Amino acid sequence: MKTYYDAYRFNWKEWLIFAMECAAICAGVNYLFYKSLWAFVFMAPVPYMFYKWKKRNYIRERKKRLNYQFKDALYSLNVALQAGYSMETSVVCCMQDLEKIYSKGSDILKEFTYMEKQMRLSVSLDTLFQDLAARSKLEDIENFAAVFSAAKRSGGDMSRIVQKTAWMLTDKIEVKKEIEATVAAKKMEQVIMSMMPFGIILYMQLTSPGFLQILYGNVFGVVTMSLCLGIYFLAYWMGRRIVDIEV
Repeated sequence: MKTYYDAYRFNWKEWLIFAMECAAICAGVNYLFYKSLWAFVFMAPVPYMFYKWKKRNYIRERKKRLNYQFKDALYSLNVALQAGYSMETSVVCCMQDLEKIYSKGSDILKEFTYMEKQMRLSVSLDTLFQDLAARSKLEDIENFAAVFSAAKRSGGDMSRIVQKTAWMLTDKIEVKKEIEATVAAKKMEQVIMSMMPFGIILYMQLTSPGFLQILYGNVFGVVTMSLCLGIYFLAYWMGRRIVDIEV
């Protein structure tokens, strides 16, 4: 069964985690900013928005994981091509190498196993790579599929062209991984800084509950807290955009 990487279905564990996180967010925001049961009525869109955000993150992480796994596949293909195998035989060798590295449920192993089965049915390899590129919508896979298809149509030295393309894409993916490792600390700092406003309000409520009492139970307080909450989410969004570096 083909996998379309722009779609994602939660399993029961992910639904359970989602429900618990969503309940915690709504309860936390209500306690810190509003302290009113009526606030839950206006939080009705929150589960849907949080679901879309969560789903987008799952899709992004899955595609990133597939991209990194594809780097290992390219390396295996390159080794097999240098050994003198044809592209079709190299794909079979790559699948065997991937079985030693990844578990059976990994996306890249499922994709190459699918390719190997389809090649037995006389499906051309360039069609299979183009299909994977269309389903994954990853730039590196799309570039490899386009180069491989053009090399096959032109009748050039396919082995040399594929090897060079594989090395270039492997280097690019390796740079992505290095950037991820470099900004990992900054991402953690951004998460900590994002939690500080909640921590400050919680600390003030626990240590000086009367200091913030004027902001609860009246229109002025609701407007002020809503404005602060909006500024916070805007700052969080800007922070995520800054630390998310695309190569």
